[in-house]
Amino acid sequence: MRSPSSTIKAAELASGLGAIVLGAGLALLVPKVLQRFAVALLIVGLLVHGAGMTLKYRLENRAGPPLRWERALFWLCWACLIGLAGWMGVRLLAS
Repeated sequence: MRSPSSTIKAAELASGLGAIVLGAGLALLVPKVLQRFAVALLIVGLLVHGAGMTLKYRLENRAGPPLRWERALFWLCWACLIGLAGWMGVRLLAS
């Protein structure tokens, strides 16, 4: 399997950043309309990001073991996602 070129990686990064900025812009533009969907959007985003991140991590492992910093970032991201899910759960139960 051929590894993606730096141009493809740059395009992936630009696409991902664009999606983030687009979502932030929508959230700022129409906060009342999107407010009732906030929890659902956060849950879906958490699940999709976690699944995509894990899939990419596993696919890259086929080429060789990950570097220490890659493994650390992967688990740090999962810790943050779990923390976010916990915070959301506490907030939902408190309201």
